[in-house]
Amino acid sequence: MDSKNYHEDLSHIRSMMERSSRFISLSGLSGVFAGLAAIIGAVYVYFVFQREGIDYFDGESNVYSLSLVKELVVAGTLILITAVLSGYIFTANKSKRKGLKIWDATTKRLLVTFAVPLFTGGVVCLGLLYHHLFALVAPATLIFYGLALVSAERYTLTDIKYLGYCQIILGLISFFFLGWGLVAWTLGFGVLHIVYGLIMHKKYK
Repeated sequence: MDSKNYHEDLSHIRSMMERSSRFISLSGLSGVFAGLAAIIGAVYVYFVFQREGIDYFDGESNVYSLSLVKELVVAGTLILITAVLSGYIFTANKSKRKGLKIWDATTKRLLVTFAVPLFTGGVVCLGLLYHHLFALVAPATLIFYGLALVSAERYTLTDIKYLGYCQIILGLISFFFLGWGLVAWTLGFGVLHIVYGLIMHKKYK
């Protein structure tokens, strides 16, 4: 009997330590919705290219007008807002069901760790746009996003680092196939997010 209580106490202590050091309320469904938003956005961008008579698969030979760049930036911003809002809603609901705080010291550390490589990548992408190196933007976003996920792993679910590794590998590969950047971006931010989200939802629901 004492041995049973001892193991139960250890399990309880381990659970408390995990809750205090890691943000464990991240919802798998948020990944699914982020992936769907990315795919819808990629389809929209593809038809924008069609409308402008641009063959994206030409890679480096494409030249974008300022108005087109602005339209693409707006589309990317809307995708990001949709992903963030859906992530917050699903994660907040999961935290409420588990009786956990969504905003604490761990959450702050997670956001800072995640934001540093993401912000750096954003500045790099702006530099690429400024120098009209449009074909490099999609690979760069995948790589820096993957680095952000791997960095954030220490403060949230360990599984997220595997999504990060996949994003980095996909981004590195797409650097050598510049005309297929939109396809790689769709696979990374769309398909991989959906697959990851469904796996995490089933594993941690």
